[in-house]
Amino acid sequence: MERATETVTENNKRLEINASRQFVPWLAQQNLSFAFTTYQAGKIFFIGLQPSGQLSVFERTLDRCMGLYAEGSSLYISTLYQLWRLENSLQSGEVYQEYDAYYVPQMSYVTGDLDIHDITVGEEGLIFVNTLFSCLGTVSPTHSFIPLWKPPFISKIAAEDRCHLNGLAMREGKARYVTAVSMSDLAEGWREQRQTGGCVVDVQSNEVIATGLSMPHSPRYYQEKLWLHNSGTGEFGQIDLETGEFIPVAFCPGYLRGLAFTGDFALVGLSKARENKTFSGLLLNERLIKENAQARCGLMVIDLRSGDIVHSLNIDGVVEELYDVVVLPRIRRPMAIGFRNDEIRRVISIGEKI
Repeated sequence: MERATETVTENNKRLEINASRQFVPWLAQQNLSFAFTTYQAGKIFFIGLQPSGQLSVFERTLDRCMGLYAEGSSLYISTLYQLWRLENSLQSGEVYQEYDAYYVPQMSYVTGDLDIHDITVGEEGLIFVNTLFSCLGTVSPTHSFIPLWKPPFISKIAAEDRCHLNGLAMREGKARYVTAVSMSDLAEGWREQRQTGGCVVDVQSNEVIATGLSMPHSPRYYQEKLWLHNSGTGEFGQIDLETGEFIPVAFCPGYLRGLAFTGDFALVGLSKARENKTFSGLLLNERLIKENAQARCGLMVIDLRSGDIVHSLNIDGVVEELYDVVVLPRIRRPMAIGFRNDEIRRVISIGEKI
Protein backbone atom coordinates (compact mmCIF):
# COMPACT_ATOMS: atom_id res chain seq x y z
CA MET A 1 0.00 0.00 0.00
CA GLU A 2 1.02 3.61 -0.57
CA ARG A 3 -0.01 6.40 1.77
CA ALA A 4 -2.25 8.63 -0.31
CA THR A 5 -3.29 11.25 2.18
CA GLU A 6 -3.57 11.99 5.86
CA THR A 7 -5.84 14.49 7.52
CA VAL A 8 -6.95 15.50 11.01
CA THR A 9 -10.65 15.92 11.79
CA GLU A 10 -12.27 18.54 14.00
CA ASN A 11 -12.04 16.37 17.11
CA ASN A 12 -8.30 15.94 16.50
CA LYS A 13 -8.63 12.26 15.62
CA ARG A 14 -6.37 11.04 12.86
CA LEU A 15 -7.58 9.71 9.54
CA GLU A 16 -5.36 7.91 7.04
CA ILE A 17 -6.36 6.84 3.54
CA ASN A 18 -4.00 4.45 1.79
CA ALA A 19 -4.36 3.49 -1.86
CA SER A 20 -3.06 0.30 -3.43
CA ARG A 21 -0.22 0.77 -5.90
CA GLN A 22 -2.29 0.92 -9.10
CA PHE A 23 -5.42 2.57 -7.71
CA VAL A 24 -4.52 6.10 -8.82
CA PRO A 25 -3.59 5.09 -12.41
CA TRP A 26 -6.84 3.10 -12.60
CA LEU A 27 -8.82 6.14 -11.47
CA ALA A 28 -7.17 8.25 -14.19
CA GLN A 29 -7.74 5.60 -16.83
CA GLN A 30 -11.43 5.30 -15.97
CA ASN A 31 -11.86 9.11 -16.18
CA LEU A 32 -13.97 9.30 -13.04
CA SER A 33 -14.05 10.18 -9.38
CA PHE A 34 -16.37 8.94 -6.65
CA ALA A 35 -17.99 9.84 -3.36
CA PHE A 36 -18.83 7.78 -0.30
CA THR A 37 -20.69 8.36 2.96
CA THR A 38 -20.01 7.32 6.54
CA TYR A 39 -22.90 7.91 8.92
CA GLN A 40 -20.73 6.63 11.78
CA ALA A 41 -18.42 9.65 11.37
CA GLY A 42 -21.02 11.96 9.76
CA LYS A 43 -18.97 12.65 6.62
CA ILE A 44 -19.17 12.57 2.86
CA PHE A 45 -15.85 12.08 1.09
CA PHE A 46 -15.03 13.00 -2.51
CA ILE A 47 -12.13 11.04 -4.01
CA GLY A 48 -10.42 12.22 -7.20
CA LEU A 49 -7.08 13.27 -8.61
CA GLN A 50 -5.07 16.44 -8.07
CA PRO A 51 -3.54 18.21 -11.09
CA SER A 52 -0.23 16.63 -10.01
CA GLY A 53 -1.75 13.17 -10.43
CA GLN A 54 -1.84 12.44 -6.71
CA LEU A 55 -4.99 11.36 -4.92
CA SER A 56 -7.39 14.14 -3.92
CA VAL A 57 -9.55 13.74 -0.82
CA PHE A 58 -12.22 16.29 0.06
CA GLU A 59 -14.73 15.91 2.89
CA ARG A 60 -17.75 17.64 4.33
CA THR A 61 -19.67 17.04 7.56
CA LEU A 62 -23.32 15.96 7.33
CA ASP A 63 -25.18 14.39 10.26
CA ARG A 64 -25.79 10.67 9.68
CA CYS A 65 -25.34 10.86 5.91
CA MET A 66 -26.20 7.54 4.25
CA GLY A 67 -27.82 7.10 0.84
CA LEU A 68 -26.21 8.61 -2.26
CA TYR A 69 -27.43 8.97 -5.83
CA ALA A 70 -25.71 10.78 -8.69
CA GLU A 71 -27.36 11.69 -11.99
CA GLY A 72 -26.06 14.27 -14.42
CA SER A 73 -25.08 17.36 -12.46
CA SER A 74 -27.17 16.36 -9.41
CA LEU A 75 -26.05 14.60 -6.25
CA TYR A 76 -28.66 13.40 -3.74
CA ILE A 77 -27.80 12.64 -0.10
CA SER A 78 -29.91 11.38 2.78
CA THR A 79 -29.03 12.66 6.26
CA LEU A 80 -30.39 12.41 9.79
CA TYR A 81 -33.71 14.11 9.05
CA GLN A 82 -33.32 15.59 5.55
CA LEU A 83 -32.90 14.67 1.89
CA TRP A 84 -30.57 17.00 0.01
CA ARG A 85 -30.07 17.72 -3.67
CA LEU A 86 -26.72 19.28 -4.54
CA GLU A 87 -25.90 20.65 -8.00
CA ASN A 88 -22.55 20.94 -9.71
CA SER A 89 -22.36 24.68 -10.43
CA LEU A 90 -19.49 24.33 -12.91
CA GLN A 91 -19.99 23.86 -16.63
CA SER A 92 -17.94 21.40 -18.63
CA GLY A 93 -14.36 22.68 -18.85
CA GLU A 94 -14.73 25.11 -15.93
CA VAL A 95 -12.48 24.85 -12.87
CA TYR A 96 -12.78 26.34 -9.39
CA GLN A 97 -9.63 26.28 -7.23
CA GLU A 98 -8.37 23.29 -9.26
CA TYR A 99 -11.67 21.38 -8.78
CA ASP A 100 -13.75 20.55 -11.86
CA ALA A 101 -16.96 19.82 -9.90
CA TYR A 102 -18.34 22.16 -7.23
CA TYR A 103 -21.47 20.75 -5.59
CA VAL A 104 -23.77 23.36 -4.06
CA PRO A 105 -26.85 22.58 -1.90
CA GLN A 106 -29.95 23.66 -3.83
CA MET A 107 -32.88 21.86 -2.22
CA SER A 108 -33.71 20.03 0.99
CA TYR A 109 -36.75 18.07 2.11
CA VAL A 110 -37.23 17.78 5.87
CA THR A 111 -38.41 14.21 6.36
CA GLY A 112 -37.84 13.66 10.04
CA ASP A 113 -35.68 10.77 11.24
CA LEU A 114 -36.95 7.96 8.98
CA ASP A 115 -33.63 6.08 8.96
CA ILE A 116 -33.47 6.53 5.19
CA HIS A 117 -31.05 4.09 3.53
CA ASP A 118 -30.81 3.81 -0.28
CA ILE A 119 -32.12 6.64 -2.45
CA THR A 120 -32.60 6.86 -6.20
CA VAL A 121 -34.37 8.83 -8.92
CA GLY A 122 -36.52 7.26 -11.60
CA GLU A 123 -39.63 7.82 -13.65
CA GLU A 124 -41.61 8.41 -10.45
CA GLY A 125 -39.13 10.97 -9.16
CA LEU A 126 -37.13 10.70 -5.96
CA ILE A 127 -37.63 7.36 -4.19
CA PHE A 128 -36.05 6.24 -0.95
CA VAL A 129 -35.98 3.25 1.36
CA ASN A 130 -37.86 4.28 4.49
CA THR A 131 -36.32 1.75 6.86
CA LEU A 132 -38.18 2.94 9.96
CA PHE A 133 -41.58 2.44 8.31
CA SER A 134 -40.58 -0.69 6.29
CA CYS A 135 -41.59 0.79 2.94
CA LEU A 136 -40.50 2.71 -0.13
CA GLY A 137 -41.41 6.36 0.00
CA THR A 138 -41.11 9.64 -1.80
CA VAL A 139 -40.92 13.25 -0.71
CA SER A 140 -43.88 15.56 -0.13
CA PRO A 141 -44.21 19.35 -0.07
CA THR A 142 -46.49 19.09 2.97
CA HIS A 143 -45.61 15.85 4.82
CA SER A 144 -42.59 13.89 5.98
CA PHE A 145 -43.07 11.30 3.24
CA ILE A 146 -45.57 9.56 0.99
CA PRO A 147 -45.59 5.73 1.12
CA LEU A 148 -45.27 4.14 -2.33
CA TRP A 149 -44.95 0.42 -1.66
CA LYS A 150 -44.43 -2.04 1.17
CA PRO A 151 -43.29 -5.69 1.11
CA PRO A 152 -46.08 -8.31 0.98
CA PHE A 153 -45.15 -9.62 4.42
CA ILE A 154 -45.53 -6.20 6.08
CA SER A 155 -49.11 -5.76 7.27
CA LYS A 156 -48.97 -2.12 8.36
CA ILE A 157 -47.03 1.09 7.77
CA ALA A 158 -45.68 1.64 11.28
CA ALA A 159 -42.55 3.24 12.76
CA GLU A 160 -41.21 -0.12 13.96
CA ASP A 161 -38.37 -1.12 11.58
CA ARG A 162 -39.95 -4.55 11.28
CA CYS A 163 -37.84 -6.16 8.52
CA HIS A 164 -34.97 -3.67 8.14
CA LEU A 165 -35.71 -2.85 4.54
CA ASN A 166 -32.48 -1.24 3.32
CA GLY A 167 -31.63 -1.55 -0.38
CA LEU A 168 -33.24 -0.52 -3.66
CA ALA A 169 -32.32 -1.38 -7.25
CA MET A 170 -33.80 0.33 -10.29
CA ARG A 171 -34.52 -1.39 -13.59
CA GLU A 172 -35.58 0.48 -16.72
CA GLY A 173 -36.22 3.63 -14.70
CA LYS A 174 -38.48 2.04 -12.11
CA ALA A 175 -38.04 0.71 -8.58
CA ARG A 176 -37.70 -3.04 -9.08
CA TYR A 177 -35.77 -4.96 -6.39
CA VAL A 178 -35.37 -4.38 -2.66
CA THR A 179 -33.38 -6.11 0.05
CA ALA A 180 -34.47 -6.71 3.63
CA VAL A 181 -32.67 -8.36 6.53
CA SER A 182 -35.78 -10.47 7.29
CA MET A 183 -39.43 -11.04 6.50
CA SER A 184 -40.48 -10.16 10.03
CA ASP A 185 -43.74 -8.32 10.64
CA LEU A 186 -42.92 -7.51 14.28
CA ALA A 187 -41.23 -4.42 15.70
CA GLU A 188 -37.46 -4.86 15.16
CA GLY A 189 -38.08 -8.55 14.53
CA TRP A 190 -35.26 -8.61 11.99
CA ARG A 191 -32.64 -8.64 14.75
CA GLU A 192 -33.33 -12.32 15.52
CA GLN A 193 -33.06 -13.29 11.83
CA ARG A 194 -29.78 -11.69 10.83
CA GLN A 195 -27.90 -14.89 9.96
CA THR A 196 -30.15 -16.39 7.27
CA GLY A 197 -33.39 -14.38 7.24
CA GLY A 198 -32.46 -11.95 4.45
CA CYS A 199 -34.45 -11.71 1.23
CA VAL A 200 -34.91 -9.95 -2.10
CA VAL A 201 -38.38 -8.81 -3.18
CA ASP A 202 -39.49 -7.96 -6.71
CA VAL A 203 -41.41 -4.70 -6.33
CA GLN A 204 -43.20 -5.15 -9.66
CA SER A 205 -44.56 -8.66 -9.04
CA ASN A 206 -44.69 -8.33 -5.23
CA GLU A 207 -42.95 -11.69 -4.93
CA VAL A 208 -40.05 -12.74 -2.70
CA ILE A 209 -37.51 -13.97 -5.26
CA ALA A 210 -34.55 -14.86 -3.01
CA THR A 211 -34.28 -16.03 0.60
CA GLY A 212 -31.65 -17.40 2.97
CA LEU A 213 -29.42 -14.34 2.73
CA SER A 214 -27.43 -12.85 5.59
CA MET A 215 -28.06 -9.12 6.05
CA PRO A 216 -28.17 -8.30 2.30
CA HIS A 217 -27.44 -4.74 1.19
CA SER A 218 -26.98 -2.52 -1.86
CA PRO A 219 -28.87 -4.30 -4.67
CA ARG A 220 -27.98 -2.89 -8.09
CA TYR A 221 -29.17 -3.97 -11.54
CA TYR A 222 -26.22 -3.70 -13.93
CA GLN A 223 -25.30 -5.44 -17.19
CA GLU A 224 -28.66 -7.26 -17.02
CA LYS A 225 -27.78 -8.88 -13.69
CA LEU A 226 -28.91 -8.26 -10.12
CA TRP A 227 -25.85 -7.68 -7.94
CA LEU A 228 -25.80 -7.25 -4.17
CA HIS A 229 -23.84 -7.78 -0.97
CA ASN A 230 -24.49 -10.77 1.25
CA SER A 231 -23.04 -8.63 4.00
CA GLY A 232 -23.29 -11.14 6.85
CA THR A 233 -20.93 -13.49 4.99
CA GLY A 234 -18.69 -10.80 3.48
CA GLU A 235 -19.56 -11.84 -0.07
CA PHE A 236 -20.28 -9.72 -3.13
CA GLY A 237 -22.25 -11.54 -5.80
CA GLN A 238 -25.38 -11.78 -7.89
CA ILE A 239 -28.85 -13.28 -7.67
CA ASP A 240 -29.92 -15.79 -10.31
CA LEU A 241 -33.29 -14.29 -11.24
CA GLU A 242 -34.57 -17.67 -12.44
CA THR A 243 -33.74 -19.72 -9.34
CA GLY A 244 -33.26 -17.10 -6.61
CA GLU A 245 -29.82 -18.52 -5.82
CA PHE A 246 -27.10 -16.20 -4.54
CA ILE A 247 -23.91 -16.69 -6.57
CA PRO A 248 -20.81 -15.37 -4.77
CA VAL A 249 -18.28 -13.52 -6.90
CA ALA A 250 -15.74 -12.32 -4.32
CA PHE A 251 -15.12 -12.45 -0.58
CA CYS A 252 -14.07 -9.13 0.95
CA PRO A 253 -12.61 -8.75 4.46
CA GLY A 254 -15.28 -6.51 5.93
CA TYR A 255 -18.98 -5.84 6.33
CA LEU A 256 -20.12 -4.84 2.84
CA ARG A 257 -22.32 -1.82 2.11
CA GLY A 258 -22.28 0.51 -0.87
CA LEU A 259 -21.98 -0.59 -4.49
CA ALA A 260 -21.32 1.24 -7.75
CA PHE A 261 -20.15 0.22 -11.22
CA THR A 262 -17.99 1.45 -14.05
CA GLY A 263 -17.26 -0.65 -17.11
CA ASP A 264 -16.33 -4.16 -16.00
CA PHE A 265 -15.59 -3.09 -12.44
CA ALA A 266 -17.56 -2.93 -9.20
CA LEU A 267 -16.65 -0.48 -6.46
CA VAL A 268 -17.67 -1.90 -3.07
CA GLY A 269 -17.59 -0.39 0.41
CA LEU A 270 -16.26 -2.23 3.47
CA SER A 271 -16.79 -1.53 7.16
CA LYS A 272 -15.27 -2.83 10.34
CA ALA A 273 -17.69 -4.88 12.41
CA ARG A 274 -19.31 -3.12 15.36
CA GLU A 275 -18.88 -4.66 18.78
CA ASN A 276 -22.59 -5.11 19.36
CA LYS A 277 -25.39 -7.63 18.87
CA THR A 278 -26.20 -6.42 15.35
CA PHE A 279 -22.93 -7.75 13.93
CA SER A 280 -22.34 -10.66 16.33
CA GLY A 281 -22.76 -14.28 15.32
CA LEU A 282 -22.38 -13.66 11.58
CA LEU A 283 -20.54 -16.06 9.29
CA LEU A 284 -18.34 -13.13 8.29
CA ASN A 285 -16.58 -13.35 11.66
CA GLU A 286 -15.90 -17.07 11.22
CA ARG A 287 -14.55 -16.48 7.71
CA LEU A 288 -12.21 -13.75 8.92
CA ILE A 289 -10.84 -16.04 11.63
CA LYS A 290 -10.39 -18.82 9.08
CA GLU A 291 -8.53 -16.48 6.73
CA ASN A 292 -6.47 -15.11 9.64
CA ALA A 293 -7.69 -11.61 8.73
CA GLN A 294 -9.27 -8.61 10.39
CA ALA A 295 -12.21 -6.61 9.08
CA ARG A 296 -11.17 -3.52 7.16
CA CYS A 297 -12.77 -0.18 6.37
CA GLY A 298 -12.39 1.14 2.84
CA LEU A 299 -13.28 0.41 -0.75
CA MET A 300 -12.31 -2.37 -3.13
CA VAL A 301 -12.43 -2.54 -6.90
CA ILE A 302 -13.56 -5.94 -8.18
CA ASP A 303 -13.13 -7.12 -11.78
CA LEU A 304 -16.53 -8.55 -12.74
CA ARG A 305 -14.95 -10.81 -15.35
CA SER A 306 -12.69 -12.67 -12.93
CA GLY A 307 -13.96 -11.84 -9.44
CA ASP A 308 -10.48 -10.60 -8.52
CA ILE A 309 -9.96 -7.66 -6.17
CA VAL A 310 -7.71 -5.52 -8.37
CA HIS A 311 -7.44 -2.24 -6.41
CA SER A 312 -8.25 -1.00 -2.93
CA LEU A 313 -8.46 2.04 -0.70
CA ASN A 314 -7.90 1.38 3.01
CA ILE A 315 -9.19 3.79 5.66
CA ASP A 316 -7.80 3.89 9.19
CA GLY A 317 -8.56 6.12 12.14
CA VAL A 318 -11.77 7.89 13.04
CA VAL A 319 -13.76 6.41 10.11
CA GLU A 320 -14.64 2.75 10.69
CA GLU A 321 -17.88 2.25 8.72
CA LEU A 322 -19.08 3.25 5.26
CA TYR A 323 -22.59 3.18 3.89
CA ASP A 324 -22.89 4.15 0.23
CA VAL A 325 -20.68 4.94 -2.75
CA VAL A 326 -21.40 6.56 -6.13
CA VAL A 327 -19.31 6.97 -9.25
CA LEU A 328 -18.97 10.47 -10.75
CA PRO A 329 -18.18 9.92 -14.45
CA ARG A 330 -15.99 12.41 -16.36
CA ILE A 331 -15.24 14.36 -13.18
CA ARG A 332 -11.60 14.40 -12.17
CA ARG A 333 -11.64 16.27 -8.85
CA PRO A 334 -14.95 17.01 -7.06
CA MET A 335 -15.72 19.07 -3.96
CA ALA A 336 -18.80 20.45 -2.21
CA ILE A 337 -19.63 23.69 -0.46
CA GLY A 338 -20.17 23.57 3.30
CA PHE A 339 -22.74 25.10 5.62
CA ARG A 340 -20.42 26.32 8.34
CA ASN A 341 -18.78 29.32 6.68
CA ASP A 342 -19.83 32.36 4.65
CA GLU A 343 -18.92 30.86 1.28
CA ILE A 344 -22.41 29.46 0.78
CA ARG A 345 -23.81 33.01 0.93
CA ARG A 346 -21.70 34.13 -2.01
CA VAL A 347 -22.31 31.26 -4.43
CA ILE A 348 -25.11 32.45 -6.69
CA SER A 349 -26.10 31.01 -10.05
CA ILE A 350 -28.62 32.34 -12.54
CA GLY A 351 -30.82 30.03 -14.58
CA GLU A 352 -31.82 30.61 -18.19
CA LYS A 353 -34.86 32.77 -18.86
CA ILE A 354 -37.99 30.78 -19.71
